[in-house]
Amino acid sequence: MPSIVALVISLLLTLAPVNAFAQSATTLLDAVGKAMGPPVTTIQYTGAGGVYATGQSAVPGLPWPEFNLKSYTRSVNYDTASLRDEQIRTQALDPPRGGGLQPIRGEQRLTLLASVDFAWNIVNEQPVPVPITLPERQFQVWATPHGVLRAARANNATVQGRTIVFAAPNRFMMKATVGDDNLITKVDGVIPNPVVGDLPVEITYSEYRNFGGVMFPTRIREKTGGFLSLDLVVSDVRANGAVDIQVPDAVRQAPNPYTRVATQKVGDGIWFLAGGTHHSVVIEMKDYVVVVEAPLNEERTVAVLAETKKLVPGKRIQYVINSHHHYDHSGGLRAVAAEGITIVTHEVNKAFFEQALAAGATVRPDLQARAPRRPIVEGVRGRLSLTEGARTVDVYHIAGNMHHDGLLMVYLPKEKLLIEGDAYTPVAADATPPMPPSPFTVNLADNITRLNLAVGDIAPLHGRIVPLAELYRTIGKSP
Repeated sequence: MPSIVALVISLLLTLAPVNAFAQSATTLLDAVGKAMGPPVTTIQYTGAGGVYATGQSAVPGLPWPEFNLKSYTRSVNYDTASLRDEQIRTQALDPPRGGGLQPIRGEQRLTLLASVDFAWNIVNEQPVPVPITLPERQFQVWATPHGVLRAARANNATVQGRTIVFAAPNRFMMKATVGDDNLITKVDGVIPNPVVGDLPVEITYSEYRNFGGVMFPTRIREKTGGFLSLDLVVSDVRANGAVDIQVPDAVRQAPNPYTRVATQKVGDGIWFLAGGTHHSVVIEMKDYVVVVEAPLNEERTVAVLAETKKLVPGKRIQYVINSHHHYDHSGGLRAVAAEGITIVTHEVNKAFFEQALAAGATVRPDLQARAPRRPIVEGVRGRLSLTEGARTVDVYHIAGNMHHDGLLMVYLPKEKLLIEGDAYTPVAADATPPMPPSPFTVNLADNITRLNLAVGDIAPLHGRIVPLAELYRTIGKSP
């Protein structure tokens, strides 16, 4: 009997801290719930301000490019873990500098959605799957003040002082700070990112008001990766209204857009790898292979590298040339680093990539995190020539391009083929080019002239292969 009593006492002493934590978390969450008003199953809030394109700065280390946010409406259904963002934005930077679909002429309308395991956009009234955006949109559902309450209870939150701490495995980590009035004042999160591994997000909530009995902030400021990504003044909030977000069959049944590679041979030992929104080019040298661009994410680049090895069996992939550091164009470089392949980029990106590609990925470990290698990054200033056998590959800096300070293009002099990304994206064959033309495209034409390149065709990293004349048609000039 004495031994049994001692065992029970020992177990109680062991479990007491756990029970205290659980009680503490429940107490604080209950206090927050009471302060914020009646239970909320849906929330819709509208406002205006500024929005910023994460990962699209003109050089690593600069703030994200700003856009005027004329109108913003976010609708969330917590029961179905669904979100819809409707934005009307206009150009803020003049001249345009950086990425994010600049320059905008007039108003640009964006409709961005997510529901559980699906993310999609509405483009020309049609749903387009964008699974790469899912981690961030999932995080946004549960980072709203009422979402924090729901997610914290569902994920066994603990409390550190007045900070609620929890994680959704393989999705995000989150800490929410509670003010003295028991309202959520700040959310700090970490989400998986293809370029930097773990990407920090900080959202501050202030100036709460009562909207029909529900407390909600009227000022929301968000930073992603340390730079402002949203600055919103909320004008209207509606709780527990109808928010019905259904996953379209076209999205639910769509194949993975990142694993399909459509290969087009464009010359002897040269292949254009399309199949999605972002393309790559494979160039066979005498003893090795060069790949231009590792875009989007690990899935896409693993598929591109696998296709490359099928096209050119027995030769090592020696170099992957990166056009610029924008996240959609460098999202596969961690997979490249994991294979020990040398990355060629403009020198302005070199230090950024050395740090980002060596960083951890704890939320969702990728190839580089599971078996890390020191990234091998070579910087280019004005020009780099790779010559082996009969093949020459020239890498040039597109000088003075406001899209990115370190934008690179690749030129094959023998084939007269130019490979570039984001300086010029061809319009549809029957479409009228926008006027005035993009200054990024005008600058590309100026660089072709400056370097005296005898270009025949352009293989863009977005869109279709076109003759040089198409570029000049786009800018309204003659070659």
